[in-house]
Amino acid sequence: MSPEETEDRKSIIADHMKEVITLLGEDVARDGLIKTPDRVAKAMQHLTRGYYQDPEEILRSALFRENYRQMVIVKDIDLFSLCEHHLLPFFGKAHVAYIPDGYITGLSKIARVVDVFARRLQVQERLTTQIKECIQKTLNPMGVMVVIEAQHMCMQMRGVEKQNSITTTSDFTGVFKEQKTREEFIALIK
Repeated sequence: MSPEETEDRKSIIADHMKEVITLLGEDVARDGLIKTPDRVAKAMQHLTRGYYQDPEEILRSALFRENYRQMVIVKDIDLFSLCEHHLLPFFGKAHVAYIPDGYITGLSKIARVVDVFARRLQVQERLTTQIKECIQKTLNPMGVMVVIEAQHMCMQMRGVEKQNSITTTSDFTGVFKEQKTREEFIALIK
């Protein structure tokens, strides 16, 4: 997206935020709120920047031929996302493993793929699957496994208000369908 398009969208989002703030009963002309619509618009663009990034291209940008056929794990990848149901944050850790079949990618690229999908309006279940599918499709490894552990503000700040709840999701392909391989991965991320 061009800088002009980014600025145009920011302006439109800010106008809508002024309306929302007013509907909530606040005065957008109040000293503390004057710049809030612009700040919220800029923050929302940052928090959803994943829509304008190509995760497959990120992996391909550091693709190397390598005859390594053991588990590669990148664990404890911080992730921050927005729940698509309430636009409230959820955050936690992603753990990603793959077993190469001729190609590896730069380790930081795995973390960037997590970030690209997390920086969209999401549900944790879809996020887990999107990361897995992207790595499987792009690297074509013998298998991929993704585990995400996250806290959801929509459960902690509203609704059931359970502050200590953690949601865990997992998805896997290929050799990770074998229980022994999954167990090795789980043992290594603990």
